[in-house]
Amino acid sequence: MAPSFYRPEIAIEPPESESVTAYDRAHFAIYLSLLYAAGEGENDHVMARNILMIDPEKEPHRAQQTLESHLKRARWLAESGYQSLLEGFTLVRPAFDGR
Repeated sequence: MAPSFYRPEIAIEPPESESVTAYDRAHFAIYLSLLYAAGEGENDHVMARNILMIDPEKEPHRAQQTLESHLKRARWLAESGYQSLLEGFTLVRPAFDGR
């Protein structure tokens, strides 16, 4: 039996917010994949098909709109939104016992 992976539902537009949302957290791996693929120069059809799981031949408008909106959100997250991910986290230094 093939492994089963959880894939969150993809909205055409991610929620707009000045802070990280539950949707963002659920789609974090997708955002990272889109940023990496775009940085590598991957074309829109390949990103829509392989990352968003939308067939750009069958649903060209949905594929393009979803890709653009999620890339925009991913870039926001990478540039400034990550700060709200760090809020509430405290860096803890490991204890050093001199050994």
